[in-house]
Amino acid sequence: MKKVTLKTKRLVLKPLTARYLDGPYVKWFNDREVCAANSHGDKRYTREDAWQYIEKVIKDPGYFVRAIETPEGVHIGNIALQRIDRRSKNAEFAILIGDKKFWGRGYGEEAARLILDYGFKFLGLERIGAGTFSTNLGMRKLAKKLGMRREGLRRRAFLKNGKFVDIMEFGLLKKEFKSNGN
Repeated sequence: MKKVTLKTKRLVLKPLTARYLDGPYVKWFNDREVCAANSHGDKRYTREDAWQYIEKVIKDPGYFVRAIETPEGVHIGNIALQRIDRRSKNAEFAILIGDKKFWGRGYGEEAARLILDYGFKFLGLERIGAGTFSTNLGMRKLAKKLGMRREGLRRRAFLKNGKFVDIMEFGLLKKEFKSNGN
């Protein structure tokens, strides 16, 4: 599972490895605009922080993390199924399009459909959830496009830049998922 690469015409999802440490990866997590509506950005993110995370997800079978690249090899973001629970057949979905040139162009939805399809078909998952700041309009819109249903709100659940924010929870069941978006 760890060596799996997923592809569409516009994207390649490759295993996140140490080779990404020298690209834009670390810079994204220090960009206030990129991290405005996620759990990152409160402290300086270092190459060492990135390496520790990469090491963890390579070793932990509960994580399926991929770099999102164009076919030309441009790293534009990361995507994950994480906290994979094989017994309960559940996982959490996360995505970050770090390269702002690719925002609003459908790359996130395309990558998401690819990894969700993999999760349901090949990992045998029954449910994939996602939590996001209530202020993260991009992720909320993506969740809706993917067919996710709003399942709840965790009020004042995360402290971001000295202020509490709400976390909206979304979920998608295998029987509800349509990989092509139709």
